[in-house]
Amino acid sequence: NIDFMHETDVIVIGAGLAGLVAAAEAADGGKQVVVLEQEPEQSLGGQAYWSLGGLFLVDTPEQRRLRVKDSFDLAWADWQATAAFDREEDHWPRQWAEAYVEFAAGEMYDWLRAQGMSFFPIVGWAERGARFAYDEGRKPKTTGQGNSVPRFHIAWGTGHGVIEPFVRRVREHVDTGRIKLLFRHCITELSTGQGAVTGVSGDILAADDVARGETSNRNITGQFHLTASAVIVCSGGMGGDIERVRAHWPTERIGPVPPNMIAGVPQHVDGKMLDVAEVAGASLINTDRMWHYTEGVKNWNPVWPSHGIRILPGPSSMWFDATGKRLPYSCLPGFDTLGTLKHICNSGYDYSWFVLTQKIIEKEFALSGSEQNPDITSKRWLEVLKTRLGRGATPNVEAFKQHGEDFVVADSLPLLVEGMNALTETPLLSLDELHKQIDSRDENLLTGMPTDLQVSAIRKARNYWGDKLVRTAKTHPILDRDSGPLIAVKLHILTRKSLGGIHTNLNAQVLDMGGQAIPGLYAAGEVAGFGGGGYHGYAALEGTFLGGCIFSGRIAGRNV
Repeated sequence: NIDFMHETDVIVIGAGLAGLVAAAEAADGGKQVVVLEQEPEQSLGGQAYWSLGGLFLVDTPEQRRLRVKDSFDLAWADWQATAAFDREEDHWPRQWAEAYVEFAAGEMYDWLRAQGMSFFPIVGWAERGARFAYDEGRKPKTTGQGNSVPRFHIAWGTGHGVIEPFVRRVREHVDTGRIKLLFRHCITELSTGQGAVTGVSGDILAADDVARGETSNRNITGQFHLTASAVIVCSGGMGGDIERVRAHWPTERIGPVPPNMIAGVPQHVDGKMLDVAEVAGASLINTDRMWHYTEGVKNWNPVWPSHGIRILPGPSSMWFDATGKRLPYSCLPGFDTLGTLKHICNSGYDYSWFVLTQKIIEKEFALSGSEQNPDITSKRWLEVLKTRLGRGATPNVEAFKQHGEDFVVADSLPLLVEGMNALTETPLLSLDELHKQIDSRDENLLTGMPTDLQVSAIRKARNYWGDKLVRTAKTHPILDRDSGPLIAVKLHILTRKSLGGIHTNLNAQVLDMGGQAIPGLYAAGEVAGFGGGGYHGYAALEGTFLGGCIFSGRIAGRNV
């Protein structure tokens, strides 16, 4: 047993994006900082490293070059409509949300650029919202949720490009002795005294040379205790612990817990610091709000247990439930994640299907994550032009089509349906029913004046230059032989983000059950619902996860 005692100004728990930002900002302010991370040093940067690197920004030069008109007022209206804040405890989350949109429409862009971050020139249009919901008469209507305009700015270098400025700043402070990085330190307790948090205690874990994201050992070699004037909890979410996700699942609001889910984050993203913080008096709110994806596929080359990858689809794939019924128009690919999740969970099954063509997969399929987009991650423009504008799908998409167990490729619909049924325990799909629905869509397209709302959505998407260039295929019949082969993809529920967490005020101070700030304790990033204990409300506009880590980490680091 090692009883290691040390005193410092600030302890930061977690070396992910929020922790790096908080540590850098606190050290810039002259504080001595110790960063504690349970994983090995090769995991520095946390989940942001694996991300596509999308950031929600408002009224940027990239948007203006693409003739996208955006503003704080429009973005804030979109946020409020999507978040649907309706709880008493949403007071601080709503304040955080408004402050973030102000930041995203103001200082954020220039501040990030000044640190060396730059962005891919084409702005993505994520989470377009439930634009085709139904009124009581079963007629289509617009609900107003989602992003009214494209706002998803991909950092040049993907997630690597997002963490680079903050890793650099932290390393510079390490070199001067201002910051100390301690890996393999797992916190088990927040120390308290006279109503304040005064430090942390925990286990020292054995060294481990596993690759980033792989499961590291939990062999305890000793204990440690550190004291500090302030502790900032930046330990991330719970998406790697599927049983914990099940325990918090909002059954009444979304539907039954899916029997099977795959993990979009490594196993160590376990949410255990939520329990540790609660024992120390922290209030946890909105833990039933979460953000999981419906377009998950099993990684044919996994890094962590149950490793899943999200497909980032364009609008053209036809989407069917497990029994072969076409999903309603409010559930078009890329439009309304939460609404689609609810629909699938209430279908009686935990999976669904895309049906598409080779032309669609070549133009519209992207895979989320830095490792699935090596051209952008490498910052090589020639590779980007070759990959994105050349013939065929990207190499990573083609690899999934060839090796992924969820992909079926066939030259005819009968063979496709046969292959789809072979992937399930019980064959649920009827060739005749699937053919009728696909044929109806194709015939409607060929009328010249289509009334199919998905076809209308495709055409609207192609009015945006960025989508037309790289994200939306030209409309064509699914059963057109010249567009084949046909492709089906079995889609799983993919765990990812916690939208709730530790309750904080706008200074990132952790609040107790009575709403009072706990002296010495702060929280930032996903463990704090990206700000306040859930600044997304019920649903996210995308790009707001990394953005929320940066914003809340900056506030916490400056306020200590």
